[in-house]
Amino acid sequence: MKPSKLAASLAVVLSAVPFASFAQEAEEASSPFTWSVSAVSDYVWRGVSQTDEDPTAQAGLTYSHDSGFYAGVWGSGVDFGPGDPSVEVDGFVGYNTDFSDSVNFDVMINRYMYPDAGGLNFNELITKFTFIDTYSLLVAYSDDFGGTDEDAWYFNAGGSWELPHEFGLSAGVGYNMTDDALGDDYLDWNIGVSRSWGLFTAGLSYVGTDGSGTDLFGDLADDRVVLTLTVGN
Repeated sequence: MKPSKLAASLAVVLSAVPFASFAQEAEEASSPFTWSVSAVSDYVWRGVSQTDEDPTAQAGLTYSHDSGFYAGVWGSGVDFGPGDPSVEVDGFVGYNTDFSDSVNFDVMINRYMYPDAGGLNFNELITKFTFIDTYSLLVAYSDDFGGTDEDAWYFNAGGSWELPHEFGLSAGVGYNMTDDALGDDYLDWNIGVSRSWGLFTAGLSYVGTDGSGTDLFGDLADDRVVLTLTVGN
């Protein structure tokens, strides 16, 4: 990893601190907007580095309505190689509701967009069930995964638990049915700890894929530690 890039990403996060303080004082707790700005040591998506194992900055903004509908935008730096896009911008709309006191349901359509590389753009339908605020099951489907014009499914089971001293633990395992789009299916997994201080959150995760993942993506799918620093409401 390049320390200079990480320093630049951290500078982006720290530059948002005055705005964060102002926003917290100026907005009511019932504000429909949530936002975040992050620095990550590596942008890893489903077990695979999207930044050639380098750090980057990320930011997002979401509007949520009392009815359960929401919409937002999220962006990150990416590096897929020379001549490829340097930015990913996702736009999404969704609906979130409680089926009962212990079951939450969320459905979302996400549009992955890569400026100056429109051939990579694609849509994905993502559904997620969360049980007793702890365990989750996610299913995602795209009929044009990564702009390949091929179907792909993604299944993920995960959980999050409170630890002593205000730490949190999370873990998950995913199965990528990408044989048609990429030539093979593969597993990804993650386990991490995090802690929040007001608007700030720090997280450290250990992520990776199985042998099929490394066969498909090489070093980009190796096991790695990812540091995330976030400011947001």
